[in-house]
Amino acid sequence: MTNYRPVPTEDEVRAYFDKYTNWGRWGPDDSAGTINLITREKRVEAAATVKSGRAVSLSRPWDTIGKPGNWYPAQHFVQSGVDFSADYIGIRFHGYATTHVDSLCHIFWQGKMWNGKPAEDVTSFGAQSGDVAAWSNGITTRGVLVDIPRYRGVDYVAVDEPVRGYEIEEAAAKQGVELRPGDALCVYSGREKFFAAHPEYTPGVRPQAGLQVDCVPVLKERDVSILVWDQMDHRPTPYPMFEEPPRAGGPVHVFAIVYLGLPLLDNSLLEPLADACAEEGRYEFMLTVNPLHIRGGTGSPVNPIAVF
Repeated sequence: MTNYRPVPTEDEVRAYFDKYTNWGRWGPDDSAGTINLITREKRVEAAATVKSGRAVSLSRPWDTIGKPGNWYPAQHFVQSGVDFSADYIGIRFHGYATTHVDSLCHIFWQGKMWNGKPAEDVTSFGAQSGDVAAWSNGITTRGVLVDIPRYRGVDYVAVDEPVRGYEIEEAAAKQGVELRPGDALCVYSGREKFFAAHPEYTPGVRPQAGLQVDCVPVLKERDVSILVWDQMDHRPTPYPMFEEPPRAGGPVHVFAIVYLGLPLLDNSLLEPLADACAEEGRYEFMLTVNPLHIRGGTGSPVNPIAVF
C-alpha cells in the first residue's frame, strides 16, 4: 500500500477554508488569481528552460461522439464549396472529455466564488468577475511534471490509492526538480493506462481515481499558478460535505478555484508529456496555455504546449 499516511479528518479539511486562501491577496476585484504569480521575470525563467526545442501537446482531440461522462460531444460541421471550405464548431467543454481550463467563476461554495464574490455575479449573460478573459494575454510559465506512477513503480493511479500531497513533493524531489512560485504543476496519474486496464470504469462516473484533498496545502505553500492534471478529483471522498448532495466540484476543485484562485487545466493528456520528460531526462519545460478571449466565460477549451 503506497498511501501509508492517514488522510486528513473532516475537521482538518474544514480548517483549510481559513488556512489555505488567497482572498484579497491581489485586491478585492481581482479576477486573475494565481496567474498573478506569473511575472515578466517568471516568463523569462520559463523561456530559459527551452534547450532542445521539442514541443508536446497536452490536449485531447475533440470527440464528436457522445459517451457517458462526456456531457455533450463537440459539434463540427464542414461546408465545402466550389472554391472554398468552412466549418462550424461548438462544444460544452466542462466535464471529463475536453481539455479545458476552468476560470475562477466556474465553481461556487456556499454561494460564494473566488475572492468572496457572490455566485449571483454569474448569469446567462456571463460572469461579472472571475471570467476567463482575465487571462487574455495567455499563460506562459515554467512547467513541472510530477510522474506519480513512476514514483510508485506502477502503471497508473488506482481508485483506492489517490494521489497524496506528500507524494507530489517526494516525487518532485526524486525526479530532481524543484517546485518554484508561479510554476505550472502537472500531475500525471496514468489516465490512459488506467481506463485501458479497467473498462468497467467511465470518466466522470464515480468512483474516480485522482488527487486527494491533502494536495491543497502543497498548491498553496508552493505558490503554484495552475494545476494541470489528467485524473482530477478522487471521488467519492470520505467527507460528507463534498458528497451530500453530490456536488459538481470535488474538494480540490473547490479549494483551488474558490479559495486559492488557482485555475485547473482539466482532462490534460499527460502521457506523451511524461514520455517526453523521461526521454529528455528532465521534468521542467516552458508551458503555454492560451484560452479563447471570451468575456464573461467560465473557462475555455485549450491546446497547451510544452516546449523543452
